[in-house]
Amino acid sequence: MELNNIDKLGSILKAARNAKGHTREQLAEILNISPRYLMSIENENKKPSYNLLFRLVRELGISADTIFYPERDSNNSKQENLIRLISLCDSYAIDVATATIKALLEGNDRKRI
Repeated sequence: MELNNIDKLGSILKAARNAKGHTREQLAEILNISPRYLMSIENENKKPSYNLLFRLVRELGISADTIFYPERDSNNSKQENLIRLISLCDSYAIDVATATIKALLEGNDRKRI
């Protein structure tokens, strides 16, 4: 992996934090770290521990691929978000989601005819 890709971690996390609407202080409080430490991760290329990186990814709702493969095109963010949401569902909710998606796809097929 190129060094440039590794150096993108801070900007990826900062963009995700802003997209979620958290201030640096709010996110730092949620993660039980100092706002200064979070700023050093975002702006000064400080690398968090695995445990903190895990918590950041989970709290910000971002795909680990966004961090480990930043060079990949992220046009599939809506699909990735849907997959994350489905992973939180129970069996009944997955059945409902599956039936809904099948109905949507069948509706698309009818529109093409």
